[in-house]
Amino acid sequence: MTRNKINAPLAGLTVLDLTHMLSGPYGTMTLADLGARTIKIEPPGEGEGTRKLLAEDPDYSRDGMGAYFLTLNRGKESVALDLKSPLGREVFHDLVRHADIVFDNFSPGVTKRLGIDHDTLAAINPRIITCTVSGFGETGPDTQRPAFDQVVQAMGGGMSITGEPSMPPTRSGIPIGDLGGGIFGALGVLAAVVAREQTGRGQHVDVSMLDVQLSLLNYMGTMHLMSGHVPERIGNGHFVHVPYNIYPTSDGHVVVACIGDAFFARFLQMLPLPALSKPEYARQPARLADKALIDAAIAEEFAKESTEAWLARLREARIPCGPVNDFGQAFSDPHILARDMVVAVELDNGETVRMPGIPMKFSDSSESRFTPPPRVGRDSRRILSQILGYDAARIDALDAAGAVGVAP
Repeated sequence: MTRNKINAPLAGLTVLDLTHMLSGPYGTMTLADLGARTIKIEPPGEGEGTRKLLAEDPDYSRDGMGAYFLTLNRGKESVALDLKSPLGREVFHDLVRHADIVFDNFSPGVTKRLGIDHDTLAAINPRIITCTVSGFGETGPDTQRPAFDQVVQAMGGGMSITGEPSMPPTRSGIPIGDLGGGIFGALGVLAAVVAREQTGRGQHVDVSMLDVQLSLLNYMGTMHLMSGHVPERIGNGHFVHVPYNIYPTSDGHVVVACIGDAFFARFLQMLPLPALSKPEYARQPARLADKALIDAAIAEEFAKESTEAWLARLREARIPCGPVNDFGQAFSDPHILARDMVVAVELDNGETVRMPGIPMKFSDSSESRFTPPPRVGRDSRRILSQILGYDAARIDALDAAGAVGVAP
């Protein structure tokens, strides 16, 4: 099980997880975190390829598993199946009869070749919901092009507005292409679950990582489509609001976000610099016209004191602000800790690994308790016995034939 499932939002849903790498596993990790029973289907033997990433790195591995696999597969169970073999595929089809969702991030066409596409599975279980997260989606001229995170970040437009004006385009520091695909995959299957309550039928969800990047452009995309203007890189500033930037302090950096004239009036009371006190600066258009001068004046003043000193003054004036935290500072922030955004996962060997928590909080759900990521085929025998009713002799025969992998 994923966690203590008492009142877990997705308790009662069963997911067959065919994913690998990052986009798909992040989507199914989200479903598992929310209480769905998530059964990882992976090849017998070495299992899913991500198991090897960082697995031998002394800093980033525990109990023979790297940080990728440890995080993305917490709370899941593992059944090892050879989907390329008729026997393995037959077992998978039996599992589909008892499942709600089949989630993959194969390239378009792979599920059809394996005989596990939506049409095939819907003939077995009409209520099954399937989801494929791929780089370019399953329609359009580029469906067969390979794509990873940085490719869709570049093609989706967001990279073109990230970075300083004098520097080349810059990718997001987090893999937003992969993570965005996983998030929208999870959202899509949950929408299909709601629709199934009305229709009684499952359906297929097709998520393109590139589509997600375009969606995330949001109002900026609409602005371009309305005007034809192509936005440029503006660094950490804003194309409307001033001051809205990152300013160096004597020991770090501070973010200030004065959205609107009222916040600037408060800022000016806190920092009554002559350079900022021109009457025309009371209105946004004049501040935007002199953005470089205003930012320079603030930066010069902020450099004289510490981050904590400026944050205290800004917070007292109720001006939106924050420190630019590194990972160590972010994961030790008292507010973040109070929100349970650092969770402990106990591994099979007794070690504990701390990981980012669940960003959604539910008033009617109990405290989350995470189970460790599984060894390859750890749960094969139990699941095939409990869910499918296979006896020990049948499971042993499937294991001997290589169609199923059973962990010792």
